[in-house]
Amino acid sequence: MPTPALSTRRATRTFRRCWEFSKIKGRVIGPAKFTSQPFEWQRLPNGVHRVTERRSSGEITYKLAVRKDANVWFFLTYDITEEERGRSLLVGMLVITVAFFSILALVIGFWSSSRVMAPVAELARRLEGISRRGRHEPLAPHFADDEVGQLAGALDDYAGQLTALVERDREFNSDVSHELRTPLAVIQTTTELVMGSPELTPKLRERLKRIERASKQSTELISALLLLSRSERQGPQDGEEIDVAKVTAEVVESQRPQIGGKSVALILEVNARPEVAAPEAVISVVLNNLIGNAVKYTKQGEVRVRVEADGVIVEDTGPGIEASEAEQLFERHVRGSSAGSTNGAGLGLAIVKRLCALYGWRAELEPRPEGGARASLHF
Repeated sequence: MPTPALSTRRATRTFRRCWEFSKIKGRVIGPAKFTSQPFEWQRLPNGVHRVTERRSSGEITYKLAVRKDANVWFFLTYDITEEERGRSLLVGMLVITVAFFSILALVIGFWSSSRVMAPVAELARRLEGISRRGRHEPLAPHFADDEVGQLAGALDDYAGQLTALVERDREFNSDVSHELRTPLAVIQTTTELVMGSPELTPKLRERLKRIERASKQSTELISALLLLSRSERQGPQDGEEIDVAKVTAEVVESQRPQIGGKSVALILEVNARPEVAAPEAVISVVLNNLIGNAVKYTKQGEVRVRVEADGVIVEDTGPGIEASEAEQLFERHVRGSSAGSTNGAGLGLAIVKRLCALYGWRAELEPRPEGGARASLHF
């Protein structure tokens, strides 16, 4: 009956050699060879491990199955070097392929988008040229019969409608300018001739002066409104600057008859004589609205008009305005809460605002601490 030690030695001799298949190698080690095994193998616990070694032939990687008993160690290795290399090569190829097709997709995308957006960019360029030249030219003939071509055709139709509308507006302005100014000129001329008669009574002469002032204001208002309709900034016809103090004095005198029987003093203070490069009609319309509103809403007290170096200030002792309403009063059809039942369409200050915007002036309204309102025009 063989002893256990003898059986172990026989097994060790039997399995000491290695079984080599193409990639799999097995090894059984007895106690005498424990310390002769690679250091990594000696300290590995039971289980399957991944090991990489550097050898003279290069770097190899294998899976190592370890089973350690008291008297026998079993090692089984499986070479996965080729698989690892193949995997690395596959990953590298995948990365290169993805990068290549990503770059290719970007190039194709940019090229396609440039081809698709080229007609849109051309349409925008032509529209910019039309805007710069101020003259419309047909767009549709320059584009294919596609979506962009249809858009160009729609823009041509819309531009044609706008051109016709602008042309009608210009014709209307010219007609209004001619048809209204002619009768007003006749009224002014006839009034001047009648006022030259020595047989007129003072009362009748005063009424004729009111007609003359009204016809002059109408002429000035027509001129100002025509400038607004054309958005045209025009200077004095003789090329000289207008004396604001002189125009203000004329406006103040034209507003005195509006006082009527009210206990209101209309006072003019000329502290400077500024000059402005604008038509007299425009300055007159602006001041007529500012001073006229003060006279209209002041029931008693005074309306004081001051000509300063940088503009004209109008102060009154009327009902005043709310600070929150001051800016809104320059909008169309807006009237202050203090206006009451006084007639008016709320257009005068809107015209003032537009004329000031056209000439770069600034008009303001604000309540006075002592009561009433303050209107100012800054050039």
